[in-house]
Amino acid sequence: MDYKNTLNLPKTSFPMRANLVSKEETFLKKWEEMDIYNYVLKQREGKPLFVLHDGPPYANGHIHIGTALNKILKDIVVKYKTMRGYRAPYIPGWDTHGLPIEHRVSQELGEKAKEMTPAEIRKKCEEFALKFVDIQREEFKRLGVRGEWDNPYITLKPDYEVKILDVFKSLVEQGNVYRSLKPIYWCPRCRTALAEAEIEYHDHKSPSIYVKFRSKEDPNFYIVIWTTTPWTLPANVGVALHPDYEYSVVKVGNEKWVIATELLESFSKETGIDCSEVVQRIKGKDLEGKEFQHPIFEEKTSRVILADYVSLETGTGCVHIAPGHGEEDYVYGHKKYGLPVVSPVDEEGRFTEEAGKYKGMFIEDANEVIIRDLKEKGILVHASSITHSYPHCWRCKGPVIFRATEQWFISVDHNNLRQRVLEEIDKVKWVPEWGRNRIRSMVEERPDWCISRQRVWGTPIPAVRCKSCGEVILDPKVIEHFMRIVEKEGTNAWFEKNVEELIPQGFKCPKCGNKSFEKMLDTLDVWIDSGASFEYITTREDHPFPLDMYLEGSDQHRGWFHSSIFLAVAKRGAAPYKEVLTHGFIKDELGRKMSKSLGNVVDPMEVVKKYGAEILRLWLASSDYFNDIKISMRIVEQQTEVYKKIRNTFRFLLGNLEDFDPERDKVSFEKLLVIDKWALGRLQDVIKRATEYYDAYEFSKVYNLVVKYCTTELSSLYLDIVKDRLYVEARDSIYRRSAQTVMHEILIALMKILTPIMTFTMEEVYSHLHEKDRKYETVQAEYWPEYREELIDQKILRDFEKLFSIREDVLKALEEKRQEDIIGHSLDAEVFLTPKNESVRSLLEEYKDILEEFFIVSKVTLVETPGEMKGDLVEVTVKHAEGEKCQRCWKYTTDISQSEEFPGVCPRCLAVLKGERK
Repeated sequence: MDYKNTLNLPKTSFPMRANLVSKEETFLKKWEEMDIYNYVLKQREGKPLFVLHDGPPYANGHIHIGTALNKILKDIVVKYKTMRGYRAPYIPGWDTHGLPIEHRVSQELGEKAKEMTPAEIRKKCEEFALKFVDIQREEFKRLGVRGEWDNPYITLKPDYEVKILDVFKSLVEQGNVYRSLKPIYWCPRCRTALAEAEIEYHDHKSPSIYVKFRSKEDPNFYIVIWTTTPWTLPANVGVALHPDYEYSVVKVGNEKWVIATELLESFSKETGIDCSEVVQRIKGKDLEGKEFQHPIFEEKTSRVILADYVSLETGTGCVHIAPGHGEEDYVYGHKKYGLPVVSPVDEEGRFTEEAGKYKGMFIEDANEVIIRDLKEKGILVHASSITHSYPHCWRCKGPVIFRATEQWFISVDHNNLRQRVLEEIDKVKWVPEWGRNRIRSMVEERPDWCISRQRVWGTPIPAVRCKSCGEVILDPKVIEHFMRIVEKEGTNAWFEKNVEELIPQGFKCPKCGNKSFEKMLDTLDVWIDSGASFEYITTREDHPFPLDMYLEGSDQHRGWFHSSIFLAVAKRGAAPYKEVLTHGFIKDELGRKMSKSLGNVVDPMEVVKKYGAEILRLWLASSDYFNDIKISMRIVEQQTEVYKKIRNTFRFLLGNLEDFDPERDKVSFEKLLVIDKWALGRLQDVIKRATEYYDAYEFSKVYNLVVKYCTTELSSLYLDIVKDRLYVEARDSIYRRSAQTVMHEILIALMKILTPIMTFTMEEVYSHLHEKDRKYETVQAEYWPEYREELIDQKILRDFEKLFSIREDVLKALEEKRQEDIIGHSLDAEVFLTPKNESVRSLLEEYKDILEEFFIVSKVTLVETPGEMKGDLVEVTVKHAEGEKCQRCWKYTTDISQSEEFPGVCPRCLAVLKGERK
């Protein structure tokens, strides 16, 4: 007789194959139609707020794997906080001004750009930026990220630009903004000033030369300097020594050279010059004020100054000083000693007329000529090359220079701003904790902030120059007047209107009283734009200051986190964020940086197209994102196998709950079978740990917990054990409903735990739940599973810990017999257990009624005789079970049914088929 139709075999419309790509697109359409963002917010009306403020990516290209990582992380946090009962709005933003966009537009325009007005170029930049805002918006949505996509913040919009100017006006009013001629980072290719945050460090090959400066008093007395920038020698005005270091005067031929004593050996080794004859030892301060011959220009001199930044790491301990081309040179040479600021280099990195014979040469090309000239003069001691870490432009990737120009700066120490920022840093929660020290050290060491850019695509600095006296004026009244114009017309007005329209009526030069002006055309550092986002976003409903969280890559400690806190402390007196979460960078599987030239770039949209966004989200959750993360298509593909295991767990649960009504069929905790009580207790631990991991933003621990729970504790243990009950027992029996009750709890809890990560699949699971389990239109509006300590029976958990140890021994013994062909399936076996002590015997006696189910065998017998396999708690003997195989449940019995109606079944199955077992 075929008993298949009498079994409760699982039935589900939840397919084994996911067809993720097409299903994800279906859910995206559903979410769009239901306006999921506002729907979920409506479900949390009146709840406590949690606001993650989106750091704006640049709208200058398609998203890359780094921006995808960032957006998915934010989405996981927002969805988790929503499920924990918070009202969690998320407004995406875009950074749309600045060099990255203007650079791309200039490349596309080519020579045509030179014929265009600033207003025309700005229009092209705006079109370019908004095009990529739309492109990136769709790409982020495709990743399953929930947000207010129809109303993002965009830094080029007039309502945002007004807020930039408002923050800037506060700094001007407080006296923190000043204009000065001083050396700053300058990109000769992009022809603009750069701030510290716009600098990247890469290896660069530079000349390495030693040059001797002849004393004006003694033609045989020289100071030897070392430099890697020969092109700065035309701007030389001095030589710096450390006041307290010991310097040796060594005799080389008929000459005497000054070199730091500690560096004599390394100098001799590198140059091959014998410096063993020391004729005198002096301190650096002994030479202060002495004058030496300029290495390039005969008519100029070079004065010795003292500086405590001079080190003994490399060189000679004697540093050539050019205040026009170095920050420390400027501070010590110009500010302290009054040496002139000479900077004979134009915006394209070419020498000006002030550089004499080198006029018109690009600085790097001039290096070779200068070295040759020094050699001809007889003052070049040694020349070689060195590869070292050198500052490069973040946009064109070329090496930058220090160049003294008139620029606008924010004084970071005026009004005690730096110290106030440091105090606010200590009030913020940094995740990981090392983020605090990282940003603190950057704030402690940072110079004044160069905020002006010589580009047209940005927020203009509303400064004017008096035509009469030449005074450059930055006045809050002008800024405020311009702000009123910007509200209606945007900042393009600065480039389109006459200066008379851009200043208040009757405005006079504060220096000479003249009323005739010309407008300045510098734009603000783009970090001011994005850093001021707190001022704009807190005008939105449900976005109180300070915001709960900023979440970006670790480079933003000197970028957005940095600029935001400086501007917020200046404007609002406090940090703009309560908590800062930082993630690492993405590398390839060999740990290398992503690079098109290496061919190791992983396109997130290619992953989505091939595998689905869910696999990308799962990969991210598997990663320890606090550190650098490795990715390749091979690594991503590995997640498909993990995904299948998780999906199959849900498929099993849904299939076996197809006839389960969560209200009608639920079994109370007291009536649950003991194995089910154990599983329910273990579920509470999973809920508790998952919650702790989410609270700490340790998503990789959530991933590992869930994967292990699904594959080991559920598939290989609990679900395997209860299959017999689920399939064989009567549909409405306590045996089956008890297991279903716990499986239902597991299904709901596991679905909710995975929703922030596996957004699409859990939405699919939700659609297959019983209608009584679906309180909302989307799983994203559900509340987090509750940890219930009253559902944990500690005695059962302790007992089962021992029982599972015994089970491991039984499984080993079963496998040995399977290898010997004594049994096939484990149900072919009878197991004999010999307890090693009385406590184990008592344990097995207490649970003897569940041991067959627990070991998935036909019979278990406790004996006194020694067993074949020795375990820690028991000795185990396995034999083929006696009797006949039940045609329904496959267990062996010596009491097989001879009934005409139900022949060939065991007593249990017979009772089930007769309706006698409930």
